[in-house]
Amino acid sequence: MKHLKEIIRKFDQANILVVGDLILDEYIWGTVERISPEAPVPVLWANKRTFVPGGTANVANNISSLGGKVTLLGVTGDDANSKILLNELKKRKISLQGIFVENNRHTTVKTRILAGHQQVVRVDWEHTHDLSKELNAKILRYIEKNIRSFDAIIIEDYGKGVINVALLKELISLAKVNKKIITVDPKEENFQYYRQVTSITPNRKELENAIRNLKIQDTANRFRINTDKLFTDKDVDSAARQILDYLNLDSILITLGEQGMKLLEKNGRLTHIPTVAQEVFDVSGAGDTVISTFTLALCAGASKLEAAHIANFAAGIVVGKLGTAVINAGELLERIK
Repeated sequence: MKHLKEIIRKFDQANILVVGDLILDEYIWGTVERISPEAPVPVLWANKRTFVPGGTANVANNISSLGGKVTLLGVTGDDANSKILLNELKKRKISLQGIFVENNRHTTVKTRILAGHQQVVRVDWEHTHDLSKELNAKILRYIEKNIRSFDAIIIEDYGKGVINVALLKELISLAKVNKKIITVDPKEENFQYYRQVTSITPNRKELENAIRNLKIQDTANRFRINTDKLFTDKDVDSAARQILDYLNLDSILITLGEQGMKLLEKNGRLTHIPTVAQEVFDVSGAGDTVISTFTLALCAGASKLEAAHIANFAAGIVVGKLGTAVINAGELLERIK
């Protein structure tokens, strides 16, 4: 425990580039006291509206809150929501020099309407088309010019178009040449493009779906799990081993909700880490906290297993908060204590 605390105290020495889909999370808070006469739906008496960085921006927010230096790389539209998002990021001391604008794209917004603590409905505004070749090239030029100043790169793939095949191949190649830590919060349909990264952090469902997708694409038929049935815990372990070998990863960290996490390392060691969550209010954004803390710990000199334990403590804190939330180093140190 003493060593884990020493690692956390070194978080402020890390400088991380976070690449992916930027999202603005909007919350409309209120109370429900009647049903609409127009349709059988509740009428929300709204009394508050709040905005927080979401998606890849939430990962950057977690890193900043934990004391690390962070630069955000992504794309917004040229609209009012972009201005709100950039303003929220500035408040949190997150570098915006890697944010680009695409005129024919909405800034992605997820609006959650809550009655008390209960989410009533969510409304999404988004475009998911791939970036243009010109914008891809601009992003890659920025990475190539600045990559030596970063200790690690986090790739956050939310499937909104920023993380595309052309960008992934060049980005991972640049990071490997410059010997940078690369961690990925994956989208199952893109698993085959994460080859030779340091670690990926799928949840159980993403891992299962990736095995199903890759079985179709893998002509060597190396996936030996019966994917037509529900996965057992043993199948999850087998899937992790096959994904790790197939992608030639250093490790894979699987988040399992109330069952905690599993870390599989290249040397074959599989470790189950039970959850330390004391109460669960909201799991949204927990994966962002996991990859943020795991990567910060690796930058601070932690082993993969030490980093996974610290990330597990962090996840146990953030699920006890409502909405898209972050934690700070003080909370993390106190929970470990």
